[in-house]
Amino acid sequence: MIDITGYILIIIGVLFNVFGCIGLVRFPDIYNRLQASTKCVTLGTTLLLVGVAILSGSGATAAKAIICAVFIMITSPTAAHAIAKGAYSSGVKMWEGSVVDKYGEDIANKQ
Repeated sequence: MIDITGYILIIIGVLFNVFGCIGLVRFPDIYNRLQASTKCVTLGTTLLLVGVAILSGSGATAAKAIICAVFIMITSPTAAHAIAKGAYSSGVKMWEGSVVDKYGEDIANKQ
């Protein structure tokens, strides 16, 4: 039963990674692409690593997988935030179909 759970988590993780890659290619601007890649790939990779940890038991491989999952959950959103803020600060325009620009509204209200 534990093996089945591990394999299911790995399959779901791979699917999330594939959907994140498709979103990275299909979405129109950097901000939407960052959202797709960060959310899907972070969740997908974390599920994949938890599945590996479950399958490997309680050894060194499981510990390394959990440590890597925690590291990815911390660094991936942080890096995406830094990239998005840098893109916005350097003047990269949002897609013309974007509805809301909260960051621009906050900057305008502070001035």
